[in-house]
Amino acid sequence: MAFGLRSRILRTGVAAAVLLLAGGALFNFSAVSHKKSSDSSTHQERLFAEGKQIFRFDTFGDEDYWGGQLQLHKAIAGAANGGVGPGVSPRTALAVGLKVDSQALPKALVDALKKGKVDLDDPATTLALLKLNSVVGVKGFFNHRGTLSSVGITCALCHSTVDDSLAPGIGKRLDGWAAEDLNVGQIVSLAPNLKPITDDLGVDEATVKKVLLSWGPGFYDAELNIDGKAFRPDGKSAATRIPAAYGHLGEDLHTWTGGFGDVTYWNAYVANLQMHGKGNFNDSRLNDPVKYPVATRAGKFRVRHQPDLVTPKLAPLHYYQLALPAPEPPPSSFNRAAAARGKRVFNGQGRCADCHMPPLYTDAGYNAHKPAEICTDSFQADRGPEGGTYVTPQLKGLWARSKRGFYHDGRHPTLGAVINHYNSCFGLNLSDRQKSDLVQYLKSL
Repeated sequence: MAFGLRSRILRTGVAAAVLLLAGGALFNFSAVSHKKSSDSSTHQERLFAEGKQIFRFDTFGDEDYWGGQLQLHKAIAGAANGGVGPGVSPRTALAVGLKVDSQALPKALVDALKKGKVDLDDPATTLALLKLNSVVGVKGFFNHRGTLSSVGITCALCHSTVDDSLAPGIGKRLDGWAAEDLNVGQIVSLAPNLKPITDDLGVDEATVKKVLLSWGPGFYDAELNIDGKAFRPDGKSAATRIPAAYGHLGEDLHTWTGGFGDVTYWNAYVANLQMHGKGNFNDSRLNDPVKYPVATRAGKFRVRHQPDLVTPKLAPLHYYQLALPAPEPPPSSFNRAAAARGKRVFNGQGRCADCHMPPLYTDAGYNAHKPAEICTDSFQADRGPEGGTYVTPQLKGLWARSKRGFYHDGRHPTLGAVINHYNSCFGLNLSDRQKSDLVQYLKSL
Protein backbone atom coordinates (compact mmCIF):
# COMPACT_ATOMS: atom_id res chain seq x y z
CA MET A 1 0.00 0.00 0.00
CA ALA A 2 2.69 2.41 1.07
CA PHE A 3 4.78 1.24 -1.87
CA GLY A 4 1.88 1.86 -4.25
CA LEU A 5 1.30 5.33 -2.83
CA ARG A 6 4.98 6.10 -3.03
CA SER A 7 5.03 4.83 -6.59
CA ARG A 8 2.10 7.05 -7.54
CA ILE A 9 3.77 10.03 -5.85
CA LEU A 10 6.98 9.34 -7.72
CA ARG A 11 5.09 8.95 -10.99
CA THR A 12 3.18 12.16 -10.30
CA GLY A 13 6.40 13.98 -9.47
CA VAL A 14 8.12 12.73 -12.59
CA ALA A 15 5.12 13.72 -14.66
CA ALA A 16 5.08 17.15 -13.07
CA ALA A 17 8.78 17.52 -13.71
CA VAL A 18 8.30 16.46 -17.33
CA LEU A 19 5.45 18.93 -17.70
CA LEU A 20 7.52 21.61 -16.03
CA LEU A 21 10.46 20.91 -18.31
CA ALA A 22 8.18 20.71 -21.31
CA GLY A 23 6.53 23.96 -20.33
CA GLY A 24 9.93 25.54 -19.94
CA ALA A 25 10.99 24.21 -23.30
CA LEU A 26 7.78 25.50 -24.88
CA PHE A 27 8.28 28.82 -23.17
CA ASN A 28 11.89 28.96 -24.37
CA PHE A 29 10.85 27.86 -27.88
CA SER A 30 8.15 30.50 -27.91
CA ALA A 31 10.58 33.11 -26.68
CA VAL A 32 13.17 32.10 -29.29
CA SER A 33 10.52 32.09 -32.03
CA HIS A 34 9.29 35.48 -30.90
CA LYS A 35 12.86 36.78 -30.88
CA LYS A 36 13.50 35.42 -34.37
CA SER A 37 10.25 36.93 -35.59
CA SER A 38 11.10 40.20 -33.92
CA ASP A 39 14.63 40.15 -35.37
CA SER A 40 13.18 39.46 -38.82
CA SER A 41 10.71 42.31 -38.51
CA THR A 42 13.46 44.63 -37.32
CA HIS A 43 15.64 43.57 -40.26
CA GLN A 44 12.81 44.22 -42.71
CA GLU A 45 12.02 47.60 -41.17
CA ARG A 46 15.70 48.53 -41.32
CA LEU A 47 15.99 47.50 -44.97
CA PHE A 48 12.87 49.46 -45.89
CA ALA A 49 14.00 52.59 -44.05
CA GLU A 50 17.52 52.35 -45.45
CA GLY A 51 16.25 51.74 -48.97
CA LYS A 52 13.87 54.68 -48.73
CA GLN A 53 16.70 56.96 -47.64
CA ILE A 54 18.91 55.75 -50.50
CA PHE A 55 16.13 56.05 -53.08
CA ARG A 56 15.28 59.60 -52.04
CA PHE A 57 18.58 61.16 -51.03
CA ASP A 58 21.67 59.14 -52.02
CA THR A 59 23.71 60.51 -54.92
CA PHE A 60 26.30 57.70 -54.89
CA GLY A 61 28.88 60.46 -55.21
CA ASP A 62 27.55 61.61 -58.59
CA GLU A 63 27.87 65.27 -57.60
CA ASP A 64 31.45 65.01 -58.83
CA TYR A 65 30.02 64.60 -62.32
CA TRP A 66 26.92 66.83 -62.41
CA GLY A 67 28.53 69.60 -60.41
CA GLY A 68 32.25 68.92 -60.56
CA GLN A 69 32.42 68.22 -64.30
CA LEU A 70 29.29 69.57 -65.99
CA GLN A 71 29.14 72.54 -63.58
CA LEU A 72 25.35 72.30 -63.56
CA HIS A 73 25.16 73.94 -60.14
CA LYS A 74 26.51 77.17 -61.62
CA ALA A 75 23.65 77.33 -64.11
CA ILE A 76 21.18 76.73 -61.28
CA ALA A 77 22.63 79.44 -59.05
CA GLY A 78 23.01 82.11 -61.70
CA ALA A 79 25.53 84.93 -61.85
CA ALA A 80 23.84 86.85 -59.03
CA ASN A 81 24.47 83.93 -56.67
CA GLY A 82 28.02 82.97 -57.62
CA GLY A 83 27.17 80.97 -60.74
CA VAL A 84 26.70 81.84 -64.38
CA GLY A 85 23.85 83.07 -66.54
CA PRO A 86 20.35 83.99 -65.36
CA GLY A 87 20.01 81.06 -62.95
CA VAL A 88 17.09 78.68 -62.49
CA SER A 89 14.09 80.09 -60.67
CA PRO A 90 11.48 77.86 -59.02
CA ARG A 91 9.07 78.72 -61.81
CA THR A 92 11.61 77.56 -64.41
CA ALA A 93 12.43 74.45 -62.38
CA LEU A 94 8.75 73.52 -62.16
CA ALA A 95 8.36 74.16 -65.89
CA VAL A 96 11.02 71.54 -66.71
CA GLY A 97 9.31 69.02 -64.43
CA LEU A 98 11.22 69.30 -61.17
CA LYS A 99 9.06 68.83 -58.07
CA VAL A 100 9.11 70.15 -54.50
CA ASP A 101 8.41 68.03 -51.43
CA SER A 102 6.04 70.12 -49.31
CA GLN A 103 6.70 67.99 -46.23
CA ALA A 104 10.32 69.18 -46.22
CA LEU A 105 9.23 72.82 -46.00
CA PRO A 106 8.85 74.74 -42.71
CA LYS A 107 5.33 75.84 -41.85
CA ALA A 108 6.15 79.52 -42.35
CA LEU A 109 7.26 78.84 -45.92
CA VAL A 110 4.18 76.70 -46.62
CA ASP A 111 1.96 79.52 -45.37
CA ALA A 112 3.84 82.04 -47.50
CA LEU A 113 3.45 79.83 -50.58
CA LYS A 114 -0.29 79.53 -49.97
CA LYS A 115 -0.55 83.32 -49.76
CA GLY A 116 1.54 83.84 -52.89
CA LYS A 117 4.24 85.66 -50.94
CA VAL A 118 7.20 83.61 -52.20
CA ASP A 119 9.14 84.96 -55.18
CA LEU A 120 9.07 82.04 -57.62
CA ASP A 121 11.03 84.01 -60.22
CA ASP A 122 14.18 84.39 -58.12
CA PRO A 123 16.95 81.75 -58.39
CA ALA A 124 17.79 82.54 -54.75
CA THR A 125 14.50 80.87 -53.82
CA THR A 126 15.62 77.74 -55.67
CA LEU A 127 18.82 77.73 -53.60
CA ALA A 128 16.76 78.05 -50.43
CA LEU A 129 14.67 75.05 -51.49
CA LEU A 130 17.83 73.05 -52.19
CA LYS A 131 19.16 73.90 -48.73
CA LEU A 132 15.95 72.44 -47.30
CA ASN A 133 16.58 69.25 -49.32
CA SER A 134 13.08 69.65 -50.72
CA VAL A 135 13.70 69.47 -54.49
CA VAL A 136 12.76 65.89 -55.35
CA GLY A 137 15.74 63.95 -56.69
CA VAL A 138 18.19 66.87 -56.59
CA LYS A 139 20.69 67.39 -53.79
CA GLY A 140 22.57 70.64 -53.38
CA PHE A 141 26.00 70.88 -51.76
CA PHE A 142 26.87 74.18 -50.10
CA ASN A 143 30.22 75.50 -48.88
CA HIS A 144 30.90 77.29 -45.59
CA ARG A 145 29.86 80.60 -47.18
CA GLY A 146 26.44 79.19 -48.06
CA THR A 147 27.21 79.20 -51.78
CA LEU A 148 26.06 76.28 -53.93
CA SER A 149 29.29 74.38 -54.67
CA SER A 150 27.92 71.28 -56.42
CA VAL A 151 24.74 69.37 -57.20
CA GLY A 152 23.91 65.66 -57.43
CA ILE A 153 20.91 63.58 -58.42
CA THR A 154 19.15 60.62 -56.79
CA CYS A 155 16.88 57.78 -57.94
CA ALA A 156 13.86 59.91 -57.01
CA LEU A 157 14.61 62.41 -59.77
CA CYS A 158 13.17 60.11 -62.43
CA HIS A 159 11.04 57.78 -60.32
CA SER A 160 9.10 60.05 -57.98
CA THR A 161 6.65 62.90 -58.26
CA VAL A 162 4.34 64.78 -55.88
CA ASP A 163 0.58 64.93 -55.40
CA ASP A 164 0.30 68.70 -56.12
CA SER A 165 -1.52 69.10 -52.79
CA LEU A 166 0.05 72.51 -52.09
CA ALA A 167 0.38 73.82 -55.65
CA PRO A 168 1.14 72.41 -59.10
CA GLY A 169 4.48 70.63 -58.72
CA ILE A 170 4.53 71.10 -54.95
CA GLY A 171 3.12 68.46 -52.61
CA LYS A 172 3.72 65.17 -50.83
CA ARG A 173 6.12 62.70 -52.41
CA LEU A 174 4.83 59.80 -54.49
CA ASP A 175 7.76 57.41 -54.62
CA GLY A 176 7.92 55.00 -57.52
CA TRP A 177 5.81 57.11 -59.86
CA ALA A 178 7.34 57.92 -63.24
CA ALA A 179 8.52 61.51 -63.57
CA GLU A 180 6.36 62.15 -66.62
CA ASP A 181 6.87 65.93 -66.55
CA LEU A 182 10.65 65.80 -66.13
CA ASN A 183 12.57 67.12 -69.12
CA VAL A 184 15.95 65.54 -68.42
CA GLY A 185 17.42 66.54 -71.76
CA GLN A 186 16.56 70.20 -71.37
CA ILE A 187 17.97 70.29 -67.83
CA VAL A 188 21.27 68.68 -68.86
CA SER A 189 21.55 70.99 -71.87
CA LEU A 190 21.79 73.94 -69.44
CA ALA A 191 25.11 72.69 -68.06
CA PRO A 192 27.92 75.22 -68.65
CA ASN A 193 30.40 72.47 -69.53
CA LEU A 194 29.15 69.73 -71.86
CA LYS A 195 32.67 68.62 -72.76
CA PRO A 196 32.48 65.38 -70.71
CA ILE A 197 29.48 64.36 -72.83
CA THR A 198 30.92 65.50 -76.17
CA ASP A 199 34.16 63.64 -75.40
CA ASP A 200 32.23 60.55 -74.39
CA LEU A 201 30.11 60.46 -77.54
CA GLY A 202 32.76 61.82 -79.89
CA VAL A 203 30.55 64.61 -81.27
CA ASP A 204 30.39 68.39 -81.00
CA GLU A 205 28.35 70.41 -78.50
CA ALA A 206 25.69 71.43 -81.04
CA THR A 207 25.00 67.75 -81.75
CA VAL A 208 24.78 66.93 -78.05
CA LYS A 209 22.27 69.71 -77.48
CA LYS A 210 20.22 68.61 -80.49
CA VAL A 211 20.02 65.10 -79.04
CA LEU A 212 19.21 66.24 -75.51
CA LEU A 213 16.46 68.57 -76.66
CA SER A 214 14.91 65.83 -78.80
CA TRP A 215 13.90 63.79 -75.75
CA GLY A 216 11.11 65.93 -74.31
CA PRO A 217 9.25 65.57 -70.99
CA GLY A 218 9.04 62.09 -69.51
CA PHE A 219 11.70 60.56 -71.76
CA TYR A 220 15.33 59.52 -71.28
CA ASP A 221 17.85 57.52 -73.30
CA ALA A 222 19.67 55.09 -70.99
CA GLU A 223 21.69 53.49 -73.80
CA LEU A 224 22.96 56.56 -75.61
CA ASN A 225 26.25 56.66 -73.70
CA ILE A 226 27.05 53.02 -74.48
CA ASP A 227 25.93 52.62 -78.12
CA GLY A 228 25.81 56.24 -79.38
CA LYS A 229 22.46 55.71 -81.13
CA ALA A 230 20.58 58.97 -80.64
CA PHE A 231 17.79 58.45 -83.17
CA ARG A 232 15.64 55.60 -84.42
CA PRO A 233 15.66 54.57 -88.10
CA ASP A 234 12.49 56.63 -88.62
CA GLY A 235 14.33 59.75 -87.46
CA LYS A 236 12.57 60.04 -84.11
CA SER A 237 14.43 60.22 -80.80
CA ALA A 238 15.77 56.94 -79.44
CA ALA A 239 14.79 57.99 -75.90
CA THR A 240 12.22 55.87 -74.07
CA ARG A 241 9.56 56.72 -71.52
CA ILE A 242 10.76 57.01 -67.94
CA PRO A 243 9.20 53.93 -66.29
CA ALA A 244 7.44 53.66 -62.95
CA ALA A 245 9.28 51.84 -60.15
CA TYR A 246 6.19 50.62 -58.28
CA GLY A 247 4.20 47.39 -58.43
CA HIS A 248 7.03 45.08 -59.51
CA LEU A 249 6.97 42.57 -56.65
CA GLY A 250 6.75 39.03 -58.02
CA GLU A 251 7.81 39.67 -61.60
CA ASP A 252 11.06 38.81 -63.36
CA LEU A 253 12.22 41.66 -65.61
CA HIS A 254 11.28 45.27 -64.85
CA THR A 255 12.67 47.45 -67.63
CA TRP A 256 11.42 47.98 -71.18
CA THR A 257 13.64 45.34 -72.76
CA GLY A 258 14.79 41.91 -71.66
CA GLY A 259 18.36 42.09 -72.87
CA PHE A 260 19.92 43.73 -69.83
CA GLY A 261 18.67 42.04 -66.67
CA ASP A 262 16.43 42.43 -63.65
CA VAL A 263 16.00 45.51 -61.49
CA THR A 264 19.07 44.80 -59.36
CA TYR A 265 21.26 44.82 -62.46
CA TRP A 266 19.48 47.91 -63.74
CA ASN A 267 20.03 49.76 -60.45
CA ALA A 268 23.77 49.06 -60.68
CA TYR A 269 23.83 50.02 -64.36
CA VAL A 270 21.97 53.29 -63.78
CA ALA A 271 23.81 54.27 -60.59
CA ASN A 272 27.19 53.82 -62.26
CA LEU A 273 26.71 54.55 -65.96
CA GLN A 274 23.74 56.95 -66.01
CA MET A 275 23.83 58.81 -62.71
CA HIS A 276 27.63 58.65 -62.84
CA GLY A 277 27.95 57.50 -59.25
CA LYS A 278 31.17 56.08 -57.84
CA GLY A 279 30.76 52.34 -57.60
CA ASN A 280 31.88 49.03 -59.03
CA PHE A 281 30.21 47.56 -62.09
CA ASN A 282 30.83 44.57 -64.36
CA ASP A 283 29.22 43.67 -67.66
CA SER A 284 31.59 42.10 -70.17
CA ARG A 285 28.77 42.12 -72.73
CA LEU A 286 29.35 45.86 -73.13
CA ASN A 287 32.93 45.18 -74.27
CA ASP A 288 31.77 45.02 -77.87
CA PRO A 289 33.28 47.67 -80.17
CA VAL A 290 30.67 47.07 -82.88
CA LYS A 291 27.52 47.15 -80.77
CA TYR A 292 28.76 49.34 -77.93
CA PRO A 293 31.54 51.54 -79.30
CA VAL A 294 31.11 54.24 -76.65
CA ALA A 295 31.13 51.80 -73.74
CA THR A 296 34.09 49.88 -75.14
CA ARG A 297 36.15 53.01 -75.77
CA ALA A 298 35.51 54.34 -72.25
CA GLY A 299 35.87 51.00 -70.46
CA LYS A 300 32.32 51.07 -69.09
CA PHE A 301 32.14 47.29 -69.06
CA ARG A 302 34.37 47.28 -65.97
CA VAL A 303 34.06 50.22 -63.60
CA ARG A 304 36.00 50.51 -60.35
CA HIS A 305 35.94 53.09 -57.57
CA GLN A 306 37.39 53.05 -54.08
CA PRO A 307 35.43 53.35 -51.92
CA ASP A 308 32.50 51.70 -53.73
CA LEU A 309 29.51 53.97 -53.02
CA VAL A 310 26.99 51.89 -54.98
CA THR A 311 27.23 48.13 -54.39
CA PRO A 312 26.60 48.16 -50.60
CA LYS A 313 23.33 50.01 -51.24
CA LEU A 314 21.83 47.76 -53.91
CA ALA A 315 20.12 45.34 -51.50
CA PRO A 316 18.15 47.88 -49.42
CA LEU A 317 17.37 49.89 -52.56
CA HIS A 318 15.97 46.76 -54.22
CA TYR A 319 13.95 45.92 -51.09
CA TYR A 320 12.39 49.39 -50.95
CA GLN A 321 11.49 49.42 -54.63
CA LEU A 322 9.80 46.03 -54.44
CA ALA A 323 7.81 47.24 -51.44
CA LEU A 324 6.27 50.12 -53.41
CA PRO A 325 2.66 49.18 -54.30
CA ALA A 326 0.92 50.33 -57.43
CA PRO A 327 -1.48 53.22 -56.69
CA GLU A 328 -5.22 52.60 -56.71
CA PRO A 329 -7.12 54.56 -59.39
CA PRO A 330 -9.45 57.35 -58.24
CA PRO A 331 -13.03 55.97 -58.03
CA SER A 332 -14.35 58.50 -60.53
CA SER A 333 -11.62 57.86 -63.10
CA PHE A 334 -13.34 54.90 -64.81
CA ASN A 335 -16.79 53.46 -65.48
CA ARG A 336 -17.31 50.50 -63.12
CA ALA A 337 -19.99 48.75 -65.15
CA ALA A 338 -17.95 49.02 -68.34
CA ALA A 339 -14.82 47.87 -66.47
CA ALA A 340 -16.66 44.75 -65.28
CA ARG A 341 -17.53 43.92 -68.88
CA GLY A 342 -13.99 44.78 -69.95
CA LYS A 343 -12.60 42.30 -67.45
CA ARG A 344 -14.38 39.50 -69.32
CA VAL A 345 -12.87 40.73 -72.59
CA PHE A 346 -9.43 40.92 -70.94
CA ASN A 347 -9.60 37.31 -69.78
CA GLY A 348 -11.46 36.04 -72.85
CA GLN A 349 -11.63 37.16 -76.45
CA GLY A 350 -9.09 39.95 -75.95
CA ARG A 351 -6.45 37.40 -74.89
CA CYS A 352 -4.76 40.04 -72.73
CA ALA A 353 -4.41 37.59 -69.84
CA ASP A 354 -2.35 35.25 -72.03
CA CYS A 355 0.62 37.45 -71.09
CA HIS A 356 -0.69 39.93 -68.51
CA MET A 357 -1.66 37.17 -66.07
CA PRO A 358 -3.66 38.26 -63.01
CA PRO A 359 -2.80 39.09 -60.30
CA LEU A 360 0.73 40.02 -61.47
CA TYR A 361 -0.56 41.39 -64.79
CA THR A 362 2.67 40.31 -66.46
CA ASP A 363 3.91 36.88 -67.52
CA ALA A 364 4.36 34.39 -64.70
CA GLY A 365 7.95 33.32 -65.32
CA TYR A 366 10.00 34.82 -68.14
CA ASN A 367 8.11 37.99 -68.97
CA ALA A 368 9.63 39.01 -72.29
CA HIS A 369 8.69 38.44 -75.94
CA LYS A 370 10.35 38.71 -79.33
CA PRO A 371 9.27 41.80 -81.33
CA ALA A 372 7.58 39.66 -83.98
CA GLU A 373 5.32 38.15 -81.30
CA ILE A 374 3.81 41.57 -80.63
CA CYS A 375 3.96 42.93 -84.18
CA THR A 376 6.48 45.67 -83.56
CA ASP A 377 9.96 46.67 -84.68
CA SER A 378 13.08 45.48 -82.87
CA PHE A 379 15.08 48.73 -82.64
CA GLN A 380 14.92 49.22 -78.88
CA ALA A 381 14.94 45.50 -78.10
CA ASP A 382 18.13 45.09 -80.12
CA ARG A 383 19.94 47.72 -78.08
CA GLY A 384 20.15 45.25 -75.19
CA PRO A 385 23.21 43.01 -74.85
CA GLU A 386 21.22 39.88 -75.60
CA GLY A 387 17.73 38.54 -76.07
CA GLY A 388 16.25 41.11 -78.44
CA THR A 389 13.01 41.10 -76.47
CA TYR A 390 10.43 43.48 -75.01
CA VAL A 391 9.26 43.02 -71.43
CA THR A 392 5.57 42.50 -70.74
CA PRO A 393 4.77 45.48 -68.47
CA GLN A 394 2.65 44.88 -65.40
CA LEU A 395 -0.59 46.85 -65.66
CA LYS A 396 -1.37 47.77 -62.06
CA GLY A 397 -1.41 51.54 -61.63
CA LEU A 398 -1.41 52.04 -65.38
CA TRP A 399 -3.59 55.13 -64.96
CA ALA A 400 -0.75 56.90 -63.12
CA ARG A 401 1.81 56.46 -65.90
CA SER A 402 -0.23 57.15 -69.02
CA LYS A 403 0.61 60.77 -69.67
CA ARG A 404 3.28 60.20 -72.33
CA GLY A 405 1.62 57.45 -74.31
CA PHE A 406 2.15 53.69 -74.24
CA TYR A 407 4.85 51.23 -75.23
CA HIS A 408 8.50 51.94 -74.47
CA ASP A 409 8.61 54.94 -76.80
CA GLY A 410 5.06 56.23 -76.33
CA ARG A 411 4.17 55.36 -79.93
CA HIS A 412 0.56 54.59 -78.99
CA PRO A 413 -0.97 57.82 -77.63
CA THR A 414 -4.00 56.19 -75.97
CA LEU A 415 -5.11 52.86 -74.53
CA GLY A 416 -7.54 52.64 -77.44
CA ALA A 417 -4.62 52.80 -79.84
CA VAL A 418 -2.87 49.98 -77.98
CA ILE A 419 -6.00 47.83 -78.18
CA ASN A 420 -6.37 48.55 -81.89
CA HIS A 421 -2.77 47.46 -82.40
CA TYR A 422 -3.32 44.09 -80.76
CA ASN A 423 -6.75 43.68 -82.30
CA SER A 424 -5.02 43.84 -85.68
CA CYS A 425 -1.88 41.94 -84.63
CA PHE A 426 -3.76 38.94 -83.20
CA GLY A 427 -6.92 39.12 -85.33
CA LEU A 428 -9.15 39.44 -82.26
CA ASN A 429 -12.19 40.88 -84.06
CA LEU A 430 -13.19 42.98 -81.06
CA SER A 431 -16.25 45.19 -81.43
CA ASP A 432 -16.12 48.92 -80.64
CA ARG A 433 -18.08 48.21 -77.44
CA GLN A 434 -15.59 45.55 -76.36
CA LYS A 435 -12.67 47.88 -77.04
CA SER A 436 -14.28 50.66 -75.03
CA ASP A 437 -15.03 48.32 -72.13
CA LEU A 438 -11.48 47.01 -72.19
CA VAL A 439 -10.14 50.56 -71.91
CA GLN A 440 -12.24 51.08 -68.79
CA TYR A 441 -10.97 47.84 -67.25
CA LEU A 442 -7.34 48.81 -67.86
CA LYS A 443 -8.00 52.17 -66.23
CA SER A 444 -9.46 50.37 -63.21
CA LEU A 445 -6.34 48.31 -62.44
